[in-house]
Amino acid sequence: MSVINELYTVILDRKEHPTEGSYTNYLLGKGTDKISKKVGEEAVETIIAASQRDRAATIQELADLQYHILVLMVDQGITLEDVEAELRSRRS
Repeated sequence: MSVINELYTVILDRKEHPTEGSYTNYLLGKGTDKISKKVGEEAVETIIAASQRDRAATIQELADLQYHILVLMVDQGITLEDVEAELRSRRS
């Protein structure tokens, strides 16, 4: 199982079995608007790091962005398979 799949599974589990003090549960509890704002914030931070040609910072920001995207996916009931199917449909 890839780390993305593992992380997605952990986020799903946190949604179903909230853990006190969990940042994931904090985000899920705040709802779509908060999660979406975090996705946007992390996207901007990724752009800034990439524009500065800071490879290490870009990797860190990409990881943060990916995590927040996964939280948004769980919040919206979107699976990894849904996204994979969409990407496959664009391949021709």
